[in-house]
Amino acid sequence: MELPSTEAPFFWVEVRFKNGRKEFYFNKDRLPLQINDVVAVEAHSGHDIGTISITGELVKLQMKRKGFKYKNQEQTPVVYRKATDKDLESWHEAREREGEAMRKSREVAKRLGLVMKISDVEYQGDGSKATFFYTAETRVDFRQLIRELAQLFGVRIEMRQIGARQEAQRLGGIGSCGRELCCSTWLSDFRSVNTAAARYQQLSLNPQKLAGQCGKLK
Repeated sequence: MELPSTEAPFFWVEVRFKNGRKEFYFNKDRLPLQINDVVAVEAHSGHDIGTISITGELVKLQMKRKGFKYKNQEQTPVVYRKATDKDLESWHEAREREGEAMRKSREVAKRLGLVMKISDVEYQGDGSKATFFYTAETRVDFRQLIRELAQLFGVRIEMRQIGARQEAQRLGGIGSCGRELCCSTWLSDFRSVNTAAARYQQLSLNPQKLAGQCGKLK
């Protein structure tokens, strides 16, 4: 639907990255962006590549829903451009390195005796940074791991701890209903859950039936 003539367009967009990760960016150059356009966006260093998931007034509603607030548009992350052929080539090359990076990082972590599970690796769109997602029951000192991974891969390394639900979201799978996991398809936020909801629905308090593949309550 077209906006009324008295309303100014909303120049923010939501960009989707690997495994459903989404961020908001300001379209400062007023680029004619549409859903599913691949764009180069600002990162802490260099640029990242993602796909437009929402534009226009829907972005404003999504910001309100997620509690996202912006004060100064000059200090917010921006959309640089629509992805060029060179951007896409670098992006695909980076994505192809993720599987090998995860395998080698697990080998290094095991050799160092670190009690952690590296479940996913995400390269930045320009290939200059790799983020390793891991789960651990206790605090892990991974300073030596970061040093060795930086020497091994020649990129900046970031370690990011995630919970069991976030791990299931990133890895995906098939639930007890026979369909793809809700957390990896449409469920974007994880609210605290307790057995009171099961009692309200008069369900059997069987932990095996109430818990998902991540071991947490559905």
